[in-house]
Parts: sequence; C-alpha cells; structure tokens
Amino acid sequence: MFQKILIANRGEIAVRIIRACKQMGIETVAIYSIADKDSLHVQIADEAVCVGGAKSVESYLNMENIITAAISKGVEAIHPGFGFLSENSSFSNLCAECGIRFIGPSGSVIDKMGNKSKAREIMIATGVPVVPGSKSALANINEAKTLALEIGFPVLIKASAGGGGRGMRVAYNIDEFNNAYETAKSEAVNAFGDGTMYLEKYILNPKHIEFQILADKYGNVIHLGERDCSIQRRNQKVIEEAPSLIDDNLRQEMGEAAIMASKSVNYENAGTIEFLLSDGHFYFIEMNTRVQVEHPVTEMVTGIDIIKEQINIAAGLELSIKQEDVVLRGHSIECRINAEDPKFDFRPSPGKIGLLHVPSGHGIRFDSFIYTGYQIPPFYDSMLGKVIVHAKTRKEAIMKMRATLEELVIDGVKTNQDFCYMILNNSEYIKGSFDTGFIPRTIDALLGYDQYE
Repeated sequence: MFQKILIANRGEIAVRIIRACKQMGIETVAIYSIADKDSLHVQIADEAVCVGGAKSVESYLNMENIITAAISKGVEAIHPGFGFLSENSSFSNLCAECGIRFIGPSGSVIDKMGNKSKAREIMIATGVPVVPGSKSALANINEAKTLALEIGFPVLIKASAGGGGRGMRVAYNIDEFNNAYETAKSEAVNAFGDGTMYLEKYILNPKHIEFQILADKYGNVIHLGERDCSIQRRNQKVIEEAPSLIDDNLRQEMGEAAIMASKSVNYENAGTIEFLLSDGHFYFIEMNTRVQVEHPVTEMVTGIDIIKEQINIAAGLELSIKQEDVVLRGHSIECRINAEDPKFDFRPSPGKIGLLHVPSGHGIRFDSFIYTGYQIPPFYDSMLGKVIVHAKTRKEAIMKMRATLEELVIDGVKTNQDFCYMILNNSEYIKGSFDTGFIPRTIDALLGYDQYE
C-alpha cells in the first residue's frame, strides 16, 4: 500500500480524498493556489505545497509544478479527484514517466474513452447501443450539416474533448445549425484546446442514467448500480439519486452493457458509463474516466467507499468485491450546494461565510470544504459542497433531504439551497416522472416562491 499520496485538486473532493487516506493510514500532501492558502484541504493534509497563482492554469492545471511538488515530497501516487487534470492523458502519462502512480486509468485509456467521438467508435464496434449520429469525428461544418439533415433535427453538436456542458449546443433546425456549430467549436477550443466535433441525434427529454464501474488490473470489472442524474440545468447536474426508478431487468441489461463497455478498453480503476434512457431504450453517451461528483449516493446505498477502492486498485490489489456482493439498500439523494444566486440567473456569489450550521444525524452527510469565516475565492467552480441523505425508501429520503435543507445554514453568501428545496417539493419530482427537461420546463415555478420575494 502507498505510504504517501498527493491530491492534485482542491475544495470538497480534496477534503474527501484526504479523509479516506487518513482512514487508510496514508500520509497526504495537499497542493494549493495562492487564493486557496486558507482552504480546509490545506489545513487537514499532513503537508501542503503552493503550486502557483490564483488562476487554475497557474496552479491546479500546472503539471510541471504539481509533479515537482510530488517528487520533492516523495509521494508514490497522485489522486486527481474530478475536474482539472483528472481526465488529462498527458498528466497520467507524465506521472508514469516520473515513476508516480496516477490513481486512475492509463493515458491511452483516457484518450480512448475521454475523447467522446473515439468512445462512440469503440462502443459501436463493441455492440453497446449509442445515440444515432456520427461514427467518428467530423471533418468540417459541411460534413456535419449533411449528417444533420440525414438523421433529422434536432441534433446535438458536441466537442470530443468536452465536459461539464461546455462545447455542446443543440440545433433545432437548419437555420440554427451554423451558429450552434461554430459556438460549440469555439467554446471547445477555448476550454479544452481541442475543436474536434461530433454529432448526435438530440433525444428530447430522456432520463440520464449512469453506472458506477470498478475495475482492477486483473480484468475483474463490476458495477455498483446506477444513479439518476436527470435533474440538470444547462447540462450541469443539480440533484442526483441512487438507485433510479428502473426495474431490475433493465438494471441488469444496462449494467452488463456498462461492464462490456469498460472491458472493451481494458479499463482500470473507478469510472462511470453514462446512458440516455428513452421509452425503454438506452444509449451510451460517454464515459467519465474518474470519480464523479455524485459518487456519495452510490456509497450510501452500497456501503462501498469508492475513493478507498480507487486507491486499492491503483496499489495493485485485486477487487475484494464480486458482482454478487453488491446489494442496493434503501435510497440516497444528493443536492449540490452552489454559491450562486438563482434570482439573478444563478450568478456566482463568492464572499465570506458568516455562519455555517450543518445538520447531523443518521443517514445525513455533508461533503464540503467550507467553514465559518471562510472567504470563498471567485476563481473556481461555485460548488460549496454536497448534502447527501440515505433512508429506507425514496419517499423517506425526500422527506429527510427537505428537513436537512431547512436546517442547513450557510450565511453570508447566496446559494441554490432553496432552489433545491423547491425541486424536492415539486409533484413531478416526487412522482419520479422527471427527465432532463425538468428544470427548463419548471424553472418559473421553481423560482416563484416566497423565498425569492
């Protein structure tokens, strides 16, 4: 087992990884930007190294500085968390070249599955259902337009290297196509340095269902059930839950497809296979070659610590869990709490936290990095943390989450806490009949309550 791990990330996920390492008896090294010198992950790690300025490109995306910090501190492995360099094949390869274990898949696998157009090609060859669209990367806008006319509008124009909703635009007709294509491509170049595009038929208002995968170096691959991530705003997830409301037969079929997809590239470590589900038919859309923000809901219903499993796999241990050992118990819901103002188009709301009160109790978890008096820097993602609850039934989980959000106090900054609360009181959500179009469809009602007067 590793003796010392560097966490190449910040905020909530860095705190989460450090806690797992401490429980495993592993020393931790945090990295931080100048803007994050007072962040919680810096305070709770065994050691901490400043790797650059406030901008991500100067610090959390600065591979040379991060590797230098790792070598100087004598770490054996680096955990990238999610975001930043977590799906960067060059960083994975650089770690390997420097004799440091990257806690994730190899660079070649990241290239295969992290590049969405390549992943589509592999899934088509493997026999995993995919959304109708381009079989490979598009050569230019004219090829894209021809294909769009063939498969029919609406179409979804996507960046091969995209993620987090960036580099993605919908064109509902031919008149919108040129602008949508150029906007998505420009966004992809600016965000990822890669303007490679592909095209899919836009499936209106499907469910977004994803399967958590664990795979070791010995060819053992299992799934830990699925999560429903359909509650999204502008392709960013807001509320996730596990399990979804699919039946056992469909769960088995989709789980087997997720395992087949992972085995097709000899995947190793934790990953997530994402599907769209519409009218009983499911389609592969992408694989996230890292731990997901919403991994806690899977942990709550399975009792399996995904971060610890990642570390064990990277250390060369064989999976100690077989598929038949995975049992889904009860229901879990997660709300992402962001420093943003829903009343003003969810504008980021950095500032100083005057008071923080976190509810506690059986089946309540708050993964965060904030504390009373903490100054939220304006340079990074607005997520402050995640509230996760677990209960025997979905109805009980909804009730528990409502009560938890009512008690949670984050004073001094605007948050989306009340917005999440309104979703949990919406009849469509309560019935489970929601899909990816839920928030756009109900946004006026969700924002029209007394909390925003």
